[in-house]
Amino acid sequence: MTHFHAVAWIDHSEAHVFQLNEDTAERTLVHASGKHRHIHHRSGTLGSGKAPEDVAYLDSVAQALEGATQILVMGPANEKHVLKKHLDAHHAAIGAKIIAVENADHPSDGEILAYARKFFVAADRMHLRK
Repeated sequence: MTHFHAVAWIDHSEAHVFQLNEDTAERTLVHASGKHRHIHHRSGTLGSGKAPEDVAYLDSVAQALEGATQILVMGPANEKHVLKKHLDAHHAAIGAKIIAVENADHPSDGEILAYARKFFVAADRMHLRK
């Protein structure tokens, strides 16, 4: 089945990706490949104290988004912006299809899907007015 829209809710450990149209939705759950741990930065030490990006994880999310014409990215913290930056740099065709990046704490799958449907109805209306 062909889906026009996609939504990805992402945090540092998992991504919930939905490919959807007016009637149906298909969900893909993507888990980060490595163990994420909090890194604490001490003064007087070298390095930024930030964990390196999980490229395999971000590539798997990109693969789950393939085929969508319009994409909404959501998440609670910085990982949604990391995903956008990664897609723009390494999967430009997919990154170009992102129409919004929005904050969302930790919604259920039903809440993600309901928000995305409402968002895309409004986005489609705005696109038709142009």
